[in-house]
Amino acid sequence: MVVCAALYLTGFQPMGFMLWPLESGVFAVFQLITYGFLHGSFNHLFFNMFAVWMFGTPLERAWGSQRFALYYGVCVLGAGIVQLLVQLMEGGVYPTIGASGGVFGLLLAYGVLWPENRIFLIFLPIPIKAKWFVLIYGGIELILGFTRTMPGIAHFAHLGGMVFGAVLLYRWGWRLGMTWKR
Repeated sequence: MVVCAALYLTGFQPMGFMLWPLESGVFAVFQLITYGFLHGSFNHLFFNMFAVWMFGTPLERAWGSQRFALYYGVCVLGAGIVQLLVQLMEGGVYPTIGASGGVFGLLLAYGVLWPENRIFLIFLPIPIKAKWFVLIYGGIELILGFTRTMPGIAHFAHLGGMVFGAVLLYRWGWRLGMTWKR
């Protein structure tokens, strides 16, 4: 969170650290991680870092810092890979920035570990169980991605963070039935 805020507030946003498509001539492997530290606006930074704090803090306490960093890194990496595949299929040549893929992975993990916890968000003024929030938000991202609503937002990258996070959670022993007992 500190690195993301420092990079944004100092204006350090090098084009070479953004995630560029494979065919752009600018792509470098390290961009699959560095893009997750860059943000395009204060709101982009604020809401991503708020979500990292909100969902990441209990996850880091439960897992420890090393496991948390591994999980978050895998989600950011997975979101970047999915974004590259989407750009390859669409033919778009534009950079991607933001921690949102990692955030969506954290959201998934929070919903998996504490499915019955109730979340109360400003834009959703009723408490909702974490497992339902994850499903609804993931479903919205899927619909927005396929309908190309809200262009300029990497909806499939968000879902990629969730998918790669789910694969890692599965490798760590999580099974779907553990979350959906009720």
